[in-house]
Amino acid sequence: MIEAVTFDVTHTLVHCPRLGEIYSEVLGRHGIEVAPAEALRLIGLVWREMACSADPSRDRFSAHPEGARGWWQRFLARFCEHLEAPPPSRFAAAELFHRFGGSEAWEVYPEVPEVLDALRARGLRLGVISNWDTRLPELLRQLDLARRLDVVAYSSAVGVEKPDSRIFRRALRELGVEPRAALHVGDSRLEDLEGAIAAGMRALLLVRGSSADAAGATGKAGEAAASPATSAARPRSPREPTGLRDLSPLPALITAGAARGGASR
Repeated sequence: MIEAVTFDVTHTLVHCPRLGEIYSEVLGRHGIEVAPAEALRLIGLVWREMACSADPSRDRFSAHPEGARGWWQRFLARFCEHLEAPPPSRFAAAELFHRFGGSEAWEVYPEVPEVLDALRARGLRLGVISNWDTRLPELLRQLDLARRLDVVAYSSAVGVEKPDSRIFRRALRELGVEPRAALHVGDSRLEDLEGAIAAGMRALLLVRGSSADAAGATGKAGEAAASPATSAARPRSPREPTGLRDLSPLPALITAGAARGGASR
């Protein structure tokens, strides 16, 4: 029986539809010209580059000598290297960091509040498990999601990143449920699906199409100050939900997941 449901954040509960535009706007004010489409492409490229050297056993933001701000400063510097532009000022990095820490840069997917409320009404405990920096709790509060959640487990607070099973286990301890009684929902096959299964949870892969609108500098670990790598759209299995509203009639989904004892693929 499922007693708790946990969620990834970026591309699962929220997204950043103006990611490229915000980078273009902010950098333009600081003397670095880049078109929104090119900014979006480079955000995804740099995120993938830096993800290759990331060690899930250490949170990349808290492990940086200058913390999350220092990590995103380095992200932006690499972004500008690809543009063959001068190194960005700390003022540009600070402005981006501030912009993506507030609700103005983000949108909650329209079905999310309704679905979270429906799950809570069924007596389920809810939480998020996300690779994000220290801005996440306040962002969730501003987006009116925090009050709907019992637990917020994010990498900068836990010290490890998904798919490391320790971040899932931390959330489960705080939720007070056994792994087999919890379902995790997220958009990453590695971080969410495989990470949750390795921790003993059930898992569901959410496919919203291309994640290009938020790839990069934020902080799927953070949106740059914004989020993770761009992924190409791929054929979707009929059992992969395309939005959280697919969780509304929870009994069928949960019962099926419990019967399979594994992931919906």
